Amino acid sequence: QVQLVESGGGLVQPGGTMRLSCAASGSSFSINTMGWYRQAPGNQRELVATISRGGYTNTADSVKGRFTISRDNLRNTVSLQMNSLKPEDTAVYYCNADITAYRPLRLYEAWGQGTQVTVSS
Repeated sequence: QVQLVESGGGLVQPGGTMRLSCAASGSSFSINTMGWYRQAPGNQRELVATISRGGYTNTADSVKGRFTISRDNLRNTVSLQMNSLKPEDTAVYYCNADITAYRPLRLYEAWGQGTQVTVSS
């Protein structure tokens, strides 16, 4: 089973920047689309941004122009650079990956444990 481990959350002031990273570990797998989702208290989990293996990105309108997703296919990592943070960006951020496992062959979706991002003065 592939594991996703996030890092980089914490407290930041409005207008500040923060970078989240996520690393996938396991054996005999490849990763298709990777992404970041977030969930604020009382809200449903929502898409922040995704990136395909070839680098095609999809970014939510609420963060477009402020957040940038990137990935390193060799290291099986995905990052989210967050600029001009707003209080409404406060949420638990989750890393997500579409996994192809080879032994046995299986397709599934993996999630990280989540990392808290708090934007407050």
